[in-house]
Amino acid sequence: MAMIFIGGSREIFELPEPAIARIGAIVAAEHGVLIGDESGADAEAQGLLAGYGYEHVGVFHTGKEPRNNLGDWAAYHVPSPEGAEGYWFHAAKDREMARRADFGMMVWDGGSPGTAVNVLRLAIANKPCVIYDLARGSVATTYNLQDWCAILRHAGMDIRRQAEARMMPDERLALPG
Repeated sequence: MAMIFIGGSREIFELPEPAIARIGAIVAAEHGVLIGDESGADAEAQGLLAGYGYEHVGVFHTGKEPRNNLGDWAAYHVPSPEGAEGYWFHAAKDREMARRADFGMMVWDGGSPGTAVNVLRLAIANKPCVIYDLARGSVATTYNLQDWCAILRHAGMDIRRQAEARMMPDERLALPG
């Protein structure tokens, strides 16, 4: 059973039809799903998976309890670093899902630096990630760092700078010159 890290932007409250179909294929193939507890794309995907009555889902969270666990699935608490706040408080769970995943699927608004960094984490490990880029109405798959850089070139330097500000030092060092 392959493990799929499903995630995306907090600002997305409706999954595109191709992403809905892809989640249906994941369910049909009985792959495991690793998903966060955030509102937006995470909660939308959780709602779809719960609607299927799908059981092979793990919800990752850094707070005491998941903010969203719409299918009452197994919850995995990932502690954040002492004193972490905001993005940094929740980033630990994202790193853990990327570590455990075999593949990724992200629904991106074309501007969320957190989603861009999750794709980077998968790219560093040469794990494929399908990205539904709603801003451009496109679908792309990243397999490595060069693919990630190409995606970010389309997003623009401002998004790249914001993504770099959210990277761990080892992630920043992995970027090509």
